[in-house]
Parts: sequence; structure tokens; C-alpha cells
Amino acid sequence: MTFISLKEEFAFREVFGLETVRKQFVSDVTGISQDMIKSVRIVSPFLRKRFRKQRLGILDLALTLNDDTKIDIEVQLRSQRFWIKRNLFYLAHLYTDELWVGENYDRLKKSITISILDFKLIEGQQYHTVYTLKDKGGKEFTDLFEVHIIELKKTLTGDDPVDSWIRLFNAETEEDLQMIKNKNISIGIFQAVEVLQRLSLSRSARWHFEQSLKAKRDRWAEDEYVREQGREQGREQGRAQGALLRDQQHIKAWLQRGYSIEYIAELLDEDADTVRQMCEQLAEK
Repeated sequence: MTFISLKEEFAFREVFGLETVRKQFVSDVTGISQDMIKSVRIVSPFLRKRFRKQRLGILDLALTLNDDTKIDIEVQLRSQRFWIKRNLFYLAHLYTDELWVGENYDRLKKSITISILDFKLIEGQQYHTVYTLKDKGGKEFTDLFEVHIIELKKTLTGDDPVDSWIRLFNAETEEDLQMIKNKNISIGIFQAVEVLQRLSLSRSARWHFEQSLKAKRDRWAEDEYVREQGREQGREQGRAQGALLRDQQHIKAWLQRGYSIEYIAELLDEDADTVRQMCEQLAEK
């Protein structure tokens, strides 16, 4: 039986396609009581695709609660440069997305991002970190912005609801799923496990899984090719800079000996105009 991880895009969408799962997850992470969540509507399953081509490693789901609070759930499997600035960019867009020119600011609603990272981002052992806007003394400025960062690579130290979701994302075997299922009584976790177990038995799911692996391997190969090209380009630039430096040193010595530009050009196998420009550059230093 092929094990299907919740980190796989199609599995993530199958599991979080269930409103019961979405409500349970949002409640467990944000602390909002399920009694206060009548519905968690999927607004867009690809918020970031509206800005640029989606890169492997990003799963994304935009939700709206019954009080119009907006939530973006992101699973990021690979570390990215400027991740924090990038996350704030999408939070700001989530907050302002529905405000059109001439409309009142009272249309702006609370916006929450939940980022599940398969890498370590923040120093320390805490694996679920929550940020809001506060002053230096800790007094809250507004609750309209809320950022949740869940780091899957850190060691779990408790048995809170969020810990169960981390275990579910990190599950690698059928035995892991069954253990999570046996230890949890929440209907959301129970249904999420059942979907993953069903996917692992599905021929269609296995095909999607194999295609996903192929896409990842292709991407890794492409990334390695780009890195190698960059390294080779860097080596070529280094060699060119080294050769230029040596030529400049030779020109300086030959000029001091009274050699003409034409004669220096012959020694370097360059045209006289190029050598003349190099001489001018040396004179400016």
C-alpha cells in the first residue's frame, strides 16, 4: 500500500475539502470556539497563483468565517529567502483585497494567516508561534492582523490540539495514522485520518502521488542545473576578472618601462583602442 502524506498537494485539498476538518483545524490553531464558527467557506484554493507562477512546495487555501474574518492557510515545504516579508505581503493583500476605490474602511475585516512550515524559521523550541500588532509594552493596537507559524521540524513537547495536527502532517506510515486516530476524539482529526487512509488505498491517488514525486524530482533536477550554471558562470566571471587584473598589472609595468600602447597591444594580443581604454581606467584609479 502506498502511503499518502498530508503534505502532498492533492491530499491536502482532499482533506481540507471537508468543512468539518477546516472548522476543527481553524478552531484548534486560532482558539476560536467551534460554536462561533458556523461555516468556513473556501474562497480561493490558490491565493498566491494570482501574483506569480506557483512554485512546488506551496499549498494554499483562502477561507472566510461566518463573521467575514479572512484566513489563509499555507503549507510551505521548502525554505525560501525573504519568507517573512513575503508572508506579510500576502497578509496585507488578504486584508485589502475586497476594498474598492471609494469604499469605506469599515469593509476591512480581520485577516489571519496560518503558515505550516516544513523547516525551522524561528529560534527556540516553540513550534506554534502567534503574532499580533502590539506596542513595546504588550498592549494590543488592533486584533485585525494575526499571524500563526507552525514549524513541523521542531520537537513536540505537549499534547495540545495543534500537536495532533503536526503529528498528522508528519505522519509517514499507516501505523502513524492509526496511532493519531486512536489518541484523538475530535471529529476533524478523525475524518482527516480516514481521508488519508482512503487515499492510500486508491489507485487514482497513487497515480497522483507518483506524478507529484516526478514533478518534485524534475524540479530538484532543474534547480541543481540552475545552481551548477550559476556556479560555472561565477567561475567564468572570476577567471575573467583575474585575467583583467593580470592584464592591468602588466600594462602598468610596461607603461613604466616606456612601452607604447601599440606595442602593449601586440603583447596582449588586443587592439590598441581597448588597451588605450584600459590605460585611461588605470589613470583614474
